[in-house]
Amino acid sequence: MNTNAALMPLYQSDPELAALITKENERQSSTIDLIASENHVDSAILAAQASLLTDKYAEGYPGRRYYNGCSVVDEVEELVISRAKALFGAEYANVQPHAGSQANFAAYQAFIEPGATVLGMDRSHGGHLTHGASVNFSGKLFHSVSYQVDPDTELIDYDIVRRMAHEHRPALIIAGASSYPRIIDFAIFGEIAREVDAKLMVDMAHIAGLIAGGVHPSPVPHADVITGTTQKTLRGPRGGMILSRDEYGKKIDSAVFPGSQGGPLLHVIAAKGTCFLQAMRPEFRDYAQAIVANARAMAETIAEDGLRVVSGGTDNHLVLVDLSALGITGKDAGMALERAGIVANKNSIPYDTIPPALAGGLRVGTPAITTRGFNVDEARTVAHLVCRVLRNPESEQVRDEVRRTVSELCESHPIPGLL
Repeated sequence: MNTNAALMPLYQSDPELAALITKENERQSSTIDLIASENHVDSAILAAQASLLTDKYAEGYPGRRYYNGCSVVDEVEELVISRAKALFGAEYANVQPHAGSQANFAAYQAFIEPGATVLGMDRSHGGHLTHGASVNFSGKLFHSVSYQVDPDTELIDYDIVRRMAHEHRPALIIAGASSYPRIIDFAIFGEIAREVDAKLMVDMAHIAGLIAGGVHPSPVPHADVITGTTQKTLRGPRGGMILSRDEYGKKIDSAVFPGSQGGPLLHVIAAKGTCFLQAMRPEFRDYAQAIVANARAMAETIAEDGLRVVSGGTDNHLVLVDLSALGITGKDAGMALERAGIVANKNSIPYDTIPPALAGGLRVGTPAITTRGFNVDEARTVAHLVCRVLRNPESEQVRDEVRRTVSELCESHPIPGLL
């Protein structure tokens, strides 16, 4: 896609905003994105999302809209639903949630009542804000109980999860994470949920693409409801989705609309459909495998450089780095890396003694660099660059030298959507 040509109408109508978008294009093109929850979409997904489907208001569902003129968008949504079900092997799919948090809210609303007990992963141990954090609806509207990782292995201890489930008798158990670098055993979670007569919700937002690509076990056979996003490892537009069995379809539909959202974003839904189609192709499996291979290469390299990697490695797309030996916070690390052209994010680590706003760790991920075509050797190079900056966060010489290498890597690996 010729970016300047695509933005020409905007330059003519709103040059100030067009200039800022061009500036962001340049920022993304010239930096290495290691944020585990980000990726780069291609020009087909950009085209779908920029289509005139954005014009159509379509409250309701296909065949049951509150507006006229929905015959075509009904076909669009039905097509996208069918692709979501086929991709993940699910009986039911709702593709209307605007984001992962909205999908999670709808899942709560569909399956439990306010005040019910929810057992989810502690946010500082890898869980998400919507898994019971006190500052979020999940902690405000429900009684939240959190499980943590084992202090020695930094892995989920399923025996402890089972014990807590029997002790607290939650109505809903949540599996899934935003910063857990290991395989999650959904089968065991399913067993535990059945033992205490709880519903199992799996939040696969981060690993949806890895599941679609066959490099992480699927939750579909084990969970009552599965939520996810399309923009992370799935390499699609920013948006949410919900999968389940047919028997729960009506209550989930009602929880999304009218329960928590109004009109769906048909242009985004269309882009989700293109994303699902791309994920069905054989080359996407290669991509998912490469994400994991690159993450493991980065974890190994970081450990070889003398920094501690949480849990000793990774099975998925992200690596958590303990910064305590360096005497810097995750916030400081993120700022130093960005000055050198590498974008990552601060992140709490298990049993962190530093507040989340500063954090004692750094989270790095490989979806975006893998999309740009970085191979294992280049992932190792990036890991070395990260470690060099972390050990010399104030050095202008190191910053400039790393920035030059980053520029070379970025020039040889352009972003697909900006070609």
